[in-house]
Amino acid sequence: MAALLDLLNSRPLVNGEEQDALDDPAEGRRWAQEHGGDGSLAELALLRETRDVLQGIVCGERPAAALGPLLEGVYQTPEITSDGLRWAVRTPPHARLAVETVLAWAATEKQLPGRLRPCANSDCRLFLLDRSRANRARWCSMAVCGNREKARRHYERTR
Repeated sequence: MAALLDLLNSRPLVNGEEQDALDDPAEGRRWAQEHGGDGSLAELALLRETRDVLQGIVCGERPAAALGPLLEGVYQTPEITSDGLRWAVRTPPHARLAVETVLAWAATEKQLPGRLRPCANSDCRLFLLDRSRANRARWCSMAVCGNREKARRHYERTR
């Protein structure tokens, strides 16, 4: 799930400017390799596309069916191991990291439905995974976005 959040949050706004960790080939290669990929240009292009589709789905702007084209040529095969039956995902090499991210999203939606969401700060582009018992987390960071929003509301009330 860490790679899922890292991919969703790989294009933040920093001082009002978009920073894309996957846009620069060298920086993107480093990002992909840190997450188990090879950093090829084809892999980076597919990761950018996957990120954009997943962001749209999490924000409610796109249906989950938009993931269909990203999963073409992907299939599962059974493998017998000493621990029993296991399903292995087969995918083209450049698509493995993107497919693993989509599978992490699907697992998150199944195990923690509705808990992957965008930050409530309209000036922020980051996403959060709410693991709180009450399912009320709104900010990617309470210290940054939450504090700014609370300070803004306080200022408006006291004006």
